[in-house]
Amino acid sequence: MSQSRHVPVMLQRCLDLLAPALERPGAVVVDCTLGLGGHSEALLSRFPEARLIGLDRDKEALRLSGERLAPYGDRATLVHAVYDELPEVLDRLGTPRVQGVLFDLGVSSMQLDEAGRGFAYAQDAPLDMRMDQTAGISAAEVLNTYPPGELVRILRAYGEEKQAKRIVSAIVREREREPFDNSARLVELIRDALPQAAKRTGGNPAKRTFQALRIEVNGELSVLERAVPAAVRALAVGGRVAVLSYHSLEDRLVKQVLAAGAASTAPPGLPVVPERYQPRLKLLTRGAELPTEEEVAENRRAAPARLRGAERIREDAE
Repeated sequence: MSQSRHVPVMLQRCLDLLAPALERPGAVVVDCTLGLGGHSEALLSRFPEARLIGLDRDKEALRLSGERLAPYGDRATLVHAVYDELPEVLDRLGTPRVQGVLFDLGVSSMQLDEAGRGFAYAQDAPLDMRMDQTAGISAAEVLNTYPPGELVRILRAYGEEKQAKRIVSAIVREREREPFDNSARLVELIRDALPQAAKRTGGNPAKRTFQALRIEVNGELSVLERAVPAAVRALAVGGRVAVLSYHSLEDRLVKQVLAAGAASTAPPGLPVVPERYQPRLKLLTRGAELPTEEEVAENRRAAPARLRGAERIREDAE
């Protein structure tokens, strides 16, 4: 598997955003979504004084990125963990405060490209979709066992699929005949279930359903809901966080956490705002930044990316 064709999304912009915090002596940066180690390698090479902690729930990703980051020796510490476990990991490593945190919330290229994982709708594979294949339930189990109402909710909430009811009634009918175990059958069923007009818009018609299943199987949104506030709390004053998200649900969640940190919590009408009500964060991006046209042309996986960043400017009020 060649590592060269995996181009980290918005890499230069992420590095620039984190630079003021990571150029300080003794800086520690956490890559919460290590993947194949592309962002981590760039962080270690651009900030020669910094130490890196890399997290991933996927053991195969840890093995591959471990090989890639081996030249950096003990500057890189790689940990098998889901990113909402950040506080426990930092505690265990005796590093309660860090200068930088990076999240790249996309499914790694490796997971999309490894046929056996069942993430991609473009090729037939077992319907697994677990990022950590040692834990949790597979996409096939979700499809075969969830009640219809729950499946409709997941497709609507996580896939923003307008045709959720049609797709689910087809799934329920088919799973009684024979349980689902591979992706091609699901793709075909979705194609058949959708009205003509819905098939003409926006790429592969199975895309939204696959996204919804992946989010459900990996608990991605609930993990993110815990992880972003935890990352903000872990930042030392002057520390920075950068988050790359790939669909509106993730981006909205990140936006809410960062906006809340950047707002004053003072009751209205105070002539002077006491320190404890002052914002904890300063936003570093105006809205969400998008990849450039050149980058999207080079790396189609960058197209949906949205980048948000913030700097910690105050301690939490006691």
